[in-house]
Order: sequence, then structure tokens, then C-alpha cells
Amino acid sequence: MASELQTPDLRALLEQERDDLKTQLAELGFGDGGAGLTYDSNFADTSQVTAERGEAEALATTLKETLVEVEHALEKFDKGDFGKCEKCGKQIAEARLEAMPASRFCIECAAASR
Repeated sequence: MASELQTPDLRALLEQERDDLKTQLAELGFGDGGAGLTYDSNFADTSQVTAERGEAEALATTLKETLVEVEHALEKFDKGDFGKCEKCGKQIAEARLEAMPASRFCIECAAASR
């Protein structure tokens, strides 16, 4: 587990990130089951609409994936497993957790899986 002094700070950081991600998804029209932004079907440049829709969907996919990782890290807090590598079971370095609080793996295991 991460040091007790940092655990509340890291949890608060993850909770803030979760809220920010949900806000961004809502702004893109993908919050709470939304299907994305709506576009005027009569717009003259349908290729531009298609490109913008594709960009919005790609961004939403990335945001959703990040949200899953953040929520997983918060679940690990609740279970008391936060800060443990999911592959080797060792402690994840505090510096890594500070940089990437949702990290699932220690730096060695993350590097080995690339």
C-alpha cells in the first residue's frame, strides 16, 4: 500500500480525475449513455461532419478507457490493494504512483510487457 500520508492525497487526485473525465465525456455528448454530439444532417460539408464525428468518438474512447483505469484504481483503494503491482505483487514506487496514480504495474513489470 502507498504510504499513509500520500494515500488520501492520491485518492483525492483520482476522484478529481474521475469527475473531470465524466465532465469531458458529457461535454462530448457521451456522458451517462449518450451517443455523442448531434450534427446537422443538412450541413453542406458532410465530409467535415464525418471527420469531426470520428475525432469526437476517438477522444471519447480514450476518455472512457482512462475512466475505467481510474475507477479500477479507486476500487483497489476500497479493497486495500492500492499501490500493489497486479503482476508481481510488489509495491509500486511512490514516484510512479504520484506521476500515474492509476498505475496497475510497477515500472519493471510495465517495461517487461512492452
